[in-house]
Amino acid sequence: MNAPSQISTPPSAAVLHQAGRVIAGAGSLARLPELVAERGARRILLICGRHVLADGRVQPVLRTLADAGVAVTLIDRTPPEPAVADVEAVLAEARAAAGEGQTDLAIDLVVGLGGGSAIDVAKAVAVLLAQPVTLEQLLNGTPVPGRGLPTVLIPTTAGTGAEATPNSIILVPERALKIGIVSPYLLPDAVILDPLLTLGLPPAVTASTGMDALAHVIECYTSKKGNAFSDLYALEGIRLISRSIRRAFTDGQDVVARQDMLMGAYWGGVCIATSSTTAVHALAYPLGGTFHVPHGLSNAMLLPAVMDFNRVGNEGRFAQMARAMGLNVAALDDAKASQRFVDALRQLNADLGIPSGLKSVGVKPEQLDALVDGAAKVTRLLDNNPRPMTRADLRAIYEQLI
Repeated sequence: MNAPSQISTPPSAAVLHQAGRVIAGAGSLARLPELVAERGARRILLICGRHVLADGRVQPVLRTLADAGVAVTLIDRTPPEPAVADVEAVLAEARAAAGEGQTDLAIDLVVGLGGGSAIDVAKAVAVLLAQPVTLEQLLNGTPVPGRGLPTVLIPTTAGTGAEATPNSIILVPERALKIGIVSPYLLPDAVILDPLLTLGLPPAVTASTGMDALAHVIECYTSKKGNAFSDLYALEGIRLISRSIRRAFTDGQDVVARQDMLMGAYWGGVCIATSSTTAVHALAYPLGGTFHVPHGLSNAMLLPAVMDFNRVGNEGRFAQMARAMGLNVAALDDAKASQRFVDALRQLNADLGIPSGLKSVGVKPEQLDALVDGAAKVTRLLDNNPRPMTRADLRAIYEQLI
C-alpha cells in the first residue's frame, strides 16, 4: 500500500449550503401547511415510495394537506434504489398531472417523502418539470440550468441526509454505477424533520440508514475539502448518532433517540454539501450498481476497513472523532485513540447486525476486479479521500470483506 498522507489544511474559503428553512421536532409535520401557504401553492405533487404508502407514513401527510385545502397528486412508484427508468416513469406521471405544455402548469410545489431514494427523485423531478433539460443530459454532466419547482422534503428515515444535500443520486444500469447530479439548485426550499414519522422503523432499516448517516459525518470530517463548517456539523453528527443509534435500533418508539438520529443525518447532509464524502462512498457505488446492495448497508460494511486505511497519518483527526463518539480515550495517545475509534466502528456494526462479509450480499472473489473497476471510476470522491488510494488499495479493502 502507498505511503500515508496527512489531511490537508482546510481551505480559507468555505461555502455552506443549506435548505431555505428547516423545521425540526416531534409534531413538526403540522407546520407543512404554513410552508405551502407561504409559496401560494394550491396543487401539490407528493412523491414517495410504495413502502411509505404501505406502512402508513404517507397518511399523516395527506391528512395535513387535505386539512389545509390543497389538492394533492400522489406518485408512490419510487423503488428503494431508483434507476433511470424509474425516474423517467415518475417524471412521465408527474408531467401528465402537471398538464405540461399548458399555460397554467397544474403543479405549484413538490413534496418528497421517504428515504433518500424518494427524496432524490423528488429533487430531480422538480427540476425536470421546470427546466429545459433532460435526465440523460444531467447524468452526462450538463449543469442544472436553474431552480426547479419549489420543494419541501420530509425524511421518514434517518440516513442519507438527502433532504440537506444538493445531490440527486440515480442508478445507471448500463454503467453499473450510481451517478450523482450535483447542483445548489437541488437544495430544497424547506425541510421538515419530524421524528414521529420515523417511529417503528424496522431494526434492520434503522441500522443500515443510521450507519449511512454516520459514514457521512465521518467521511466529511476527514475529507480533503473539510472546513470549519463541516468540522462543526460532523462532530455534532458523530456525537448525536453515536449516543442514540443503539437505542433507536432496540426501541423503535424512542422519540428522543429518533430525533437525535434525524438531526445527525441532517447534519451529515449539510456536511456533504460543503465538504463531500470520500472513499467509502466510492467503493460502495459499484456494490449498489452491480449487486443492488442497499446504499446504507454498503457504506456500513465498508466504513471500518476504509477508516482503518485512512487513519494512518491522520491519527489526530481520528482521535477527535473518538472523543466525539464518547469513547474513553483520555489516557491514550492519538495513534491508540484512532485505533480505538476504528474498533468501535466494527463493534457498532456487530451490535447492529450489519453483515461483515461481502459474500453475504452475493459477491464472489472472482468479481472483485469488476468492483475495483467501478470504484476507480468515482474519481470525484477518491480524489477527496485524505489518503491516496491505488487500485491495489481498493482491491485490498474489498478483499478484507470477502
